[in-house]
Amino acid sequence: MIERQALATKPTLTGERLRLVPLTASHADAMYASTTDPETRRLTGTHRTFTPAQITAWCASRAEQTDRLDLAVEDLTSGAFLGELALTEVDPDNESAALRISLIPRARGRGAGPEAIRLLLDYAFDQVRLHRVWLEVFAFNDRARRAYERCGFQVEGRLRHAFLWAGERHDTLVMAALNEPPAGRG
Repeated sequence: MIERQALATKPTLTGERLRLVPLTASHADAMYASTTDPETRRLTGTHRTFTPAQITAWCASRAEQTDRLDLAVEDLTSGAFLGELALTEVDPDNESAALRISLIPRARGRGAGPEAIRLLLDYAFDQVRLHRVWLEVFAFNDRARRAYERCGFQVEGRLRHAFLWAGERHDTLVMAALNEPPAGRG
């Protein structure tokens, strides 16, 4: 049985180099800037264009969500916004949820992703009491796939030609981490 209160209570999780904090309207400007970056849009599969007002409203509404967890990734020293990640599509009956993460360009390739994911996985498994956390990653995104594997995710399947970007079709990989010793949670 999952602990629903652990989703409603928005935690602050601290790692060695970063901190995960509840996503709020204070993160909206930096988050909006990330949604306009062409590479971020490609890596996240974002076709839709957002306005600053839409991003502000969305960020401001995250604290009200009791069935998901949205957190900002911040640099531990400076407090700078590095991205955001979330547990979504929580399925209490099957003790599972989806994970998504988006980092700003200067945070990529520096270990922020794996650290943030490990912090969130520990919270998901130990506090929310999930058994399975899954995600989708585009097959062309080798860096992200390797980071997910380092965090205990394994490829479970391939959705062929599931993503269309700039006229080119790409496969999507489905990956999951389990709350079991072989999951490699360290």
